[in-house]
Amino acid sequence: MDVDAYSYAHRRAWDRLDYLASRRKLSGEEADELVMLYRRTSQQLARLQSHSPDPELIAGLSALLARARGRVLGSKSDAWQEIGRFWTHAFPAALYRSWPWWVSVAAVFLLVSAGLAFWVAEFDSARRVLGIPADTSDITGRGGAFESYYSEHPQGAFAAQVWTNNAWVTAIALFTGVLILPAVYLLFMNALNLGVSAGLMAEAGRLDSFFGFILPHGTLELTAVFVAGGAGLKLGWTLIDPGRLSRVEAVARQGRATATIALGLVGVLLVCGCIEGFVTPSALPAPVRIAIGFTAEALFLVYVFGVGRRVVSEQAERARGVTGEVAPEGPQTTLGIR
Repeated sequence: MDVDAYSYAHRRAWDRLDYLASRRKLSGEEADELVMLYRRTSQQLARLQSHSPDPELIAGLSALLARARGRVLGSKSDAWQEIGRFWTHAFPAALYRSWPWWVSVAAVFLLVSAGLAFWVAEFDSARRVLGIPADTSDITGRGGAFESYYSEHPQGAFAAQVWTNNAWVTAIALFTGVLILPAVYLLFMNALNLGVSAGLMAEAGRLDSFFGFILPHGTLELTAVFVAGGAGLKLGWTLIDPGRLSRVEAVARQGRATATIALGLVGVLLVCGCIEGFVTPSALPAPVRIAIGFTAEALFLVYVFGVGRRVVSEQAERARGVTGEVAPEGPQTTLGIR
């Protein structure tokens, strides 16, 4: 059975069922159409479960039929259940599937930042090339611009500002990734800013202050940027190398996974904004603030490599149990056809 051809042939009907299931009010004709499409899609799902090794397609159709069943039976869909499923299944699975990309982005980013920091701290040529003033004590000194940045605004307003700014940066990294070069440029500029700041603080003998202010929120915040950059570049690479799918189908599928990551990162960045607004500038000792940041990062990694890996494994096991085959690798999304 050619699953891709089968999916393409019935895509419009599934999209129509999704549309009807999501409408608040239906005419009599639309209600009849909903019931007909629900029955037909149920039959198609049963056939796919017998022939398809694609757990994402099966999961997507199952979720669609669950929503449609609520309309057919006249019950209201549980929005909270859908939200819960997003955080327990869709988002962690999408993060786990893309981890080789964003871990690679993280490695390159940190190497570039470290190299730039060493260059700025040890060589005068860096100041000339980068246009850095000879005297930067107003930035690196105690109470200077680097430190005062985190406390010059009210905490609540600062947290909201940070959240908005970080969401904008990650959105650009995600959705310009399809063009590859804009996302690479954005990541490089962020690495440059981090490296220059670290280099100047190192030259001033104030790395303790640098890490004390950066690590509490920056650990998770940078991870979110890495995830955004990795997912965006994966989307761009899918356009170049769609694999076994058609280019349109592969990009559409990976685009849905990217949208899932984008939505989930809004929540991650909210946590980052709260830490940067309330923890980083607080009077807590630096080790305590750093420990809070590391705890947030550890929880995120457990979420990805614990919850996400389990969800992906369960989906693969269900597919193997039905077909006796291993689910293929490729650009997929837990939202299936959504």
